[in-house]
This record gives sequence, structure tokens and C-alpha cells, in this order.
Amino acid sequence: MEREQLREHLASAASMPKDVVMKAAVVTVLGNFEVCIENYRGITEYTECLVRVQTKGGQIKVTGKHLQVEYYTNDEMKITGRIEAIELADGRSIR
Repeated sequence: MEREQLREHLASAASMPKDVVMKAAVVTVLGNFEVCIENYRGITEYTECLVRVQTKGGQIKVTGKHLQVEYYTNDEMKITGRIEAIELADGRSIR
């Protein structure tokens, strides 16, 4: 079994959330004005129009206007502003 599949299987068997076991990023979107990202590794780019965040699975790109990081801790960050798009590491977009 591949390492990721094994972790997923263990998470299921132990009834634990996958994000905890696999350290996957959790993205919560509130309207078009707020995004919270959990389990990230760091901010790789930060401008008024773009916030690029590194996660274990790749990058998450948030684009919009008047973007700002309201707060960040070791585990979570909140980005506010006019969110126009969120692009996941594999190229999928949330609009």
C-alpha cells in the first residue's frame, strides 16, 4: 500500500478526520470576502491582488482585490478582501 493510502485507511479505521492524519490543507470560504486556510506551510507570495500559500499537497492561490492576511498562526490563516478566485495545486479553480 502506498503511504498516502495507508494513512487514509488508518484515518478511516480510527474514525479520525483525514485532515488530522494526512495533514491535508483545509480551505474554508465565507462568501467572496473571507478565506481561512488550515494546515499550511507558509506564504510564498503576498500582494494586494494575490496570496500564494504553500501546503503539503502543493500551492493554493487566492486572487482578488484589496487582499490582506488578517492573521496567521502556525496552523491557520485568514485572508480577507474581495476574493475573485481560489486555485488549488492541481489547477482546479473555485470561483
